[in-house]
This record gives sequence, C-alpha cells and structure tokens, in this order.
Amino acid sequence: MGHLLTRQKQQQQVQRVAATLTYDTLRFAELEEFPQTEEPVWILGRESSSLTEKDDILCDISSRLWFTYRKNFPPIGGTGPTSDTGWGCMLRCGQMILGEALVFRHLGRDWRWVKGKRQREEYYSILKAFIDKKDSYYSIHQIAQMGVGEGKSIGQWYGPNTVAQVLKKLSVFDSWSRLAVHVAMDNTVVIEEIKRLCMPWLDYAGAAAFLDPDLERELNGFTEGACAQDQSAVWKPLVLLIPLRLGLSEINEAYIETLKKCFMLPQSLGVIGGKPNSAHYFIGYVGEELIYLDPHTTQPSVEPCDDGLVPDDSYHCEHPPCRMHIRELDPSIAVGFFCSTEEDFDDWCLHIRKMSGRRDALPMFELVDRQPSHFMSSDVLNTPGGSENQTGGRNTSMIDRDFSDSDHLERFFDSEDEEFEILSL
Repeated sequence: MGHLLTRQKQQQQVQRVAATLTYDTLRFAELEEFPQTEEPVWILGRESSSLTEKDDILCDISSRLWFTYRKNFPPIGGTGPTSDTGWGCMLRCGQMILGEALVFRHLGRDWRWVKGKRQREEYYSILKAFIDKKDSYYSIHQIAQMGVGEGKSIGQWYGPNTVAQVLKKLSVFDSWSRLAVHVAMDNTVVIEEIKRLCMPWLDYAGAAAFLDPDLERELNGFTEGACAQDQSAVWKPLVLLIPLRLGLSEINEAYIETLKKCFMLPQSLGVIGGKPNSAHYFIGYVGEELIYLDPHTTQPSVEPCDDGLVPDDSYHCEHPPCRMHIRELDPSIAVGFFCSTEEDFDDWCLHIRKMSGRRDALPMFELVDRQPSHFMSSDVLNTPGGSENQTGGRNTSMIDRDFSDSDHLERFFDSEDEEFEILSL
C-alpha cells in the first residue's frame, strides 16, 4: 500500500512538472506554423481561409486575451503563494473565456490588437480587471479566494465547472460590465430562466419599464461613463457557460461534430477544457484539429503605469497558435456563449434547435422553454449564496433543500469529482 501511495505521489509530481513547462522551455522554433489547407478555419464564430487570409487569422488569434501563469505577484490572501505556476492553468483559462466576453461586451468582435498602438480606454479597463492583485474583479487572487469560500483550497486543481461557478459569483461585483453570467444546470439550458436573469426588472416593473424611458434608465442602473450608449437597454448581456461531460475517459465521437458547430456560432466564446491536469482555452478549429491558447508559460506579474495604461505585450500570444487533435480532448469541458441582446439570444436558441434536429450529430445539451418539474428552484440556484450542480449527464439524484451548507457544496459545487451518467446514443 505504501509503495502504491509513493508511486501516486511521484506521478503527481511528474504531472505538476509537466504543467510548469514554458514556451521558452519548449522553444518557439518547435511550434508548428499554421497549416495551409483548403479546410475552413473557424475562430469564435468567424470563418476564414488559411490559403488567402492567413495574416488575418493570425491577427485575430493574437487579439484574443492570453492569460498565463504569473510570478512575483502579491501573496494571495496576504500570506499565500506569489505564483500560480503548476496549479492555476484552469483558473487562467477561466480568465480567458470571461476576458473574451468582456472584449465582446465593450470592444466588439471586430476589435483587433496592434502591438505598440494605444488602444481604447475600455481595453485597458478590461486588462485591469485581471491584474494579479486582490482588488481586481477577476484576478487570480479573487478566483482563488472565492474558491476557498466554496471548498477549494488555494493551489488545488479546478475543473471547468468549478471555475465557471466562481466566475459567476465574481461577476456580481463587476458594476462596470453588468453581465448576467449563467451556468447551465444538469446539461439543460432553460430559456425562461435566462430571460428572467437578463431582464430581472420585468418581475417587478413589468411593461412600465418599456413605456417610461426614465424608469427604464433607472432600472438598468446607468451611471455616468458606464455603458451609457449600450444598445441592449433592457437586457443584461449574457455570458452562458455550459459545463459538460462528453464521455468517460475520452470524448465520445458522436459529440465531435456538434462541438465543432459550437465554434461556428456567432455567439461563441470558445471552450475551456484540455487534458487531465493541463487546461487549455479552445477558440476554434481547422479540420480535425482544435486551435487553443495555452496558459502554461510563466511570465512576470504586470503593474499598470502611472498614466493608467497597462504594458500589454504579454497578454497577447504572438507565436503560432497551438493545435491538438479533437479526439485528444478530455471529455470534461465547459462551452461558452455571449449574447449581447435578447435578439442575439433568440438567434442562438434558433441555431441550437437546428443543431439538435440533425441526425449526423448528437446534441451535447438540451434547450427547453421552461424549467422541468424535477429541477430545483432557480431562486435557490441563482442567488449569490447558492451554487448550481452542473454535471455533464443526467444526475442520478437531486439535493433536498434542507441539506447543510457543507453537504450543499460537496454535492452541488464540485461536480468534476462526481460520477456521471453518459447519455446513450
């Protein structure tokens, strides 16, 4: 028994060492150039050709926010680690998918980063939300400490569902972006639930908000300089995260085409997942290969300049993008979507229903109009103090509301450690 434990510890050490390998260690020269192929390239809802638009593709990819391991930042919690090397990869992937939502929200999908060029003020405000210090909305400090409040110790591995739940809770404090972050429950997206979340004033203001411009402005919480020209006046922009389990030890091939189609949707935020103990942020695909940003390189922490700008070169990946065969993907993932308006969400629902009707691909999740009767009340699951249970398949049991907080967290929050019932073909 002791020999077995020693061997397990050695394997864990090897995994952690592998997770700390940086691109400097691997050397840029060993990274493959982007392929010249007739296959279309899909990046977050945009189709391109690598034969005629290669520079545009690389510019698009380098414009995505790239969050990696950092070192020499202020200690987490005052006395904790000053680097997340070896344990923070899924936290960084969570930052990347949410950072993309903020780019869509404040800059738009067509925005492009140009090295050395001064960007719009909104861009620097987004970066400051992720700076590695305790008072940034989505810093490694906030994510790690929010995880502590939900039963995860600092330095412990996160799965896709855990980081999605933490980001949902942190978004409540982001009064600038005013996002509605929803983590779909039990492999099911409930339209009614999301519309209540994105238009909460309808529950108490009803149609009056649409008739009285002053009331509408008040209900949306407009403040000077913050989203004053927002076109989605009566809709809180939606970040929809759907944690899924698409197989047991490897991805079920029946889901592959459906997963690809998610990258083709204009609302796509990509996918967080990867391989065991090695998380990646997947932003698209070409042929049978997924295109991703890898957080496994350690860079020095960054501080904003006196003029409010942020040295930003290290937040954009300028080397050839990483790729891996889609069948190498770990089956535990979280798919993300951003819907800036109600019309955008309705369009997403239409796309999903068309995808679900196809016979050549298995749906990864269900889309329903109303909450099924066996679900727990969304009032319990969507309050700041509550957590949703997100499994990749049908959960075999539900929680009674009288359970203690510790039981609630154990059963509801960290579903990566639960057993899954995989949907059959």
